[in-house]
Amino acid sequence: MKIAVSHLTEELSARTGIKTLPRHDLDHLSVDIKRAYSALITEWLAYMRHMKEDYPFLYSFAVRTNPFDPEASPEIKYTGQPSAG
Repeated sequence: MKIAVSHLTEELSARTGIKTLPRHDLDHLSVDIKRAYSALITEWLAYMRHMKEDYPFLYSFAVRTNPFDPEASPEIKYTGQPSAG
């Protein structure tokens, strides 16, 4: 994971902008972005599994602030179910 993200960082840092890049360069960057994003998601899921098993109180907050949920909110919403704790 670290190498994919590091490589993407280097690729993006080496360019002065992306608006005028040729199509083949944009295609290359797209592959690099997908690789890094996939690696980050895999790591995030493993981290969430660890949090759920070992730190359920922290897991609850992490779920509520899920970076992949555009409607995520740190606020605890009432669902009509009694609170467990």
